[in-house]
Amino acid sequence: MNDIQMLIGGEHRTASNGATFERRNPLDQTVATRAPAATAADAVAAVEAASRAFPAWAAMGPGERRALLMKAAQALEAKGEAFAAAMAGETGASGMWAGFNVHLAAGMLLEAASLTTHINGEVIPSDVPGSLAMAVRQPAGVVLGIAPWNAPVILAVRAIATPLACGNTVVLKGSELCPATHGLIIEALQDAGLPPGVMNFITNAPADAGAVVEAMVAHPAVRRVNFTGSTHVGKIIAQTCAKYLKPVVLELGGKAPMVILDDADVDAAVAAAAFGAFANSGQICMSTERIVVDETVADEFVAKFTAKAQSLPLGDPRKGPVVLGSVVDMNTVTRCNALIDDALAKGAQLLCGGKAQNTLMPATLLDHVTPDMLIFRQESFAPVKAIVRVKGVEAAIATANDNEFGLASAVFGRDIARAWQVASRIEAGICHINGPTVHDEAQMPFGGVKNSGYGHFGGKAGIDAFTELRWITVQTTPRHYPF
Repeated sequence: MNDIQMLIGGEHRTASNGATFERRNPLDQTVATRAPAATAADAVAAVEAASRAFPAWAAMGPGERRALLMKAAQALEAKGEAFAAAMAGETGASGMWAGFNVHLAAGMLLEAASLTTHINGEVIPSDVPGSLAMAVRQPAGVVLGIAPWNAPVILAVRAIATPLACGNTVVLKGSELCPATHGLIIEALQDAGLPPGVMNFITNAPADAGAVVEAMVAHPAVRRVNFTGSTHVGKIIAQTCAKYLKPVVLELGGKAPMVILDDADVDAAVAAAAFGAFANSGQICMSTERIVVDETVADEFVAKFTAKAQSLPLGDPRKGPVVLGSVVDMNTVTRCNALIDDALAKGAQLLCGGKAQNTLMPATLLDHVTPDMLIFRQESFAPVKAIVRVKGVEAAIATANDNEFGLASAVFGRDIARAWQVASRIEAGICHINGPTVHDEAQMPFGGVKNSGYGHFGGKAGIDAFTELRWITVQTTPRHYPF
């Protein structure tokens, strides 16, 4: 079991009232982590520590910030085994998924390091003679990052790396489902030598989340908020931020379609669909949730995809390498079993897998899914996937767009011009042609549309999100006034 502490102003802390909460392993319910249950006052203390550290960090030269972030990337990678153990214990994630998380998160820190000298502006021609007019980007202040459990290293690092590179100080609110995993990220940043108060970390019991978050959002020093998680909670976060006029980046739920056109390379589509659908047992916001396949190639695709899905190893990730580990809790199992029952009752065909009795859920495929089935619209966030057969390109596009979400998507077809036209009409913030729906790179603008949220992480889009754009002028010659 891990006993962890919070970090406030460079000091390790327990909750001010001594309260703790436990995170249990989803498979056997053993206690994985005991963490502080922060009060609203603890959360405010973290914000105020970040506020005190802000002036010096914002004034630090870009080269010095870059060097610290590069050290943090190395420190993070050095903790690979610890991350794998923590993720297996807290969320049931496979070692493969943990390794992928650490590798990409380290890359995000390096990419953030490279951004420190790209936080620039522009000179804008002015109609006033002698006026030098500039648009200048400056650090915003304290940034509150709220990260989820499903890709815990990637998404927590994404919440903090670019804000730090831009000269902001940060408070990370760790997930209640993986506090030790998120705590390891903070350890890496401490190992790198970040000054006290630049990075702060709090954990809270699930019941206290609303009060803890609102206390921080309400604080005048908090100037930006970013949240990755469910659309349901994202709407609450958005309402809270609107109440206090705080800008927020929201990356929320998804129901990613993979469109397989009649000229697709079926073998390539099968490989991409298997990765997109079953990486981390389907518990990724970009997970392939709907396979929209043209009827002319559907039989071939379904046969090969089913064989691939049936071959994926399933088991307890603490006992050896697997592709499919545990899902996060029994609520996921109950919800997905209901989705399977509903689909079968309405005419879907079960190709493999099926209802689960515990959190080791097998790869499950449902064919001939139609819009009246719950799984057509609802995010499974599990290894339970829908196959929808369509006739022609227009039907494929309409089916792909027939959903409230719009985060990731993919199109497979050998005619790249046609595939590009299809991609341009899919209502999603991200679309990959002849690639999987699950794909992330630190320098790319990552964000969704519709109920998948708004704003972008990554690269220059991240700089825009976590800096203030100011108009500053210098009058270089005498100015004429009308009176």
